[in-house]
Amino acid sequence: MNKTFAKDVVDGLTAKDKYLSSKYFYDTNGSRIFQEIMNMPDYYLTDSEFEILSLQAKQIVEALAFNEPFNIIELGAGDGFKTFKLLEYLVKEGVNFNYVPIDISQEAIDILSEKLHERLPKLSIKPQVGDYFEILNKKFQGNTSNLLLFLGSNIGNYLKDDAIALLKLFHKVMNTGDKLLIGMDLKKNPITIKNAYDDKEGITKRFNMNLLIRMNRELEADFKLDDFDFYYNPETGRVKSYIVSLKKQTVLLKNLNKTIQFNQNELIWTELSKKYSLSEIDKLAAVSGFQSKQHFLDCKHYFTDSLWEK
Repeated sequence: MNKTFAKDVVDGLTAKDKYLSSKYFYDTNGSRIFQEIMNMPDYYLTDSEFEILSLQAKQIVEALAFNEPFNIIELGAGDGFKTFKLLEYLVKEGVNFNYVPIDISQEAIDILSEKLHERLPKLSIKPQVGDYFEILNKKFQGNTSNLLLFLGSNIGNYLKDDAIALLKLFHKVMNTGDKLLIGMDLKKNPITIKNAYDDKEGITKRFNMNLLIRMNRELEADFKLDDFDFYYNPETGRVKSYIVSLKKQTVLLKNLNKTIQFNQNELIWTELSKKYSLSEIDKLAAVSGFQSKQHFLDCKHYFTDSLWEK
């Protein structure tokens, strides 16, 4: 049993306003469901970022201005779909670099490594499985320049203070002159955002409900999925996702000898997804210790991959 997971579950479900950390979405099954989300027609984030990395790879590499061999360290690499075009460009141009994908899922890393060895046999790949905070501390030692990739609008899942704390942690382990390419979802028509997060096929619901399945499996809980539902709440500049209890009920976490009480219609907050303006992004870079160098936007201006420098 993962003791950190167990503690976080108890802390979250016994809080006055119940919550579960979105980082626990990504067990093996959750990672598979998220691949389905990224393939949804209305989930614009994947296509927008893919467009940026496909069509602006040359400009991004030129903006790095690395004159020596360097590392590309990607946090939460997943299936590597978006990053592939950037890696392909670098390999094609004969650039000397190592690709270090980091993911919590062994399966995701195995699939990614196999795919890249097949499609880019000349790519130097050094995959890592585990918590990326632990791995980062080791990876930034030495004199090699680094590009840290934090794509997919992952930073939008953090509350403001937590986002700043995370970015300061990146800044702390990075070396002077290292770069960070960070994906951020931009403010836009709320209808576009709603269609991406409240899909008719129910894939986002399955993604959230998988948290209950995970607790049933790892903590021997007895969540009955039919007694819970998914709720999506759009706010100005951000989206919140919840699991809602459909009735008054008690859930047992058998492994922890703990019971959790739920009222009818009580919410468990599972995810935040913040949307940014470019000026907010520049301010976030500055307060975290970085220089914001350049924003690479898709053609619809839905999304940016922004380049920051330590």
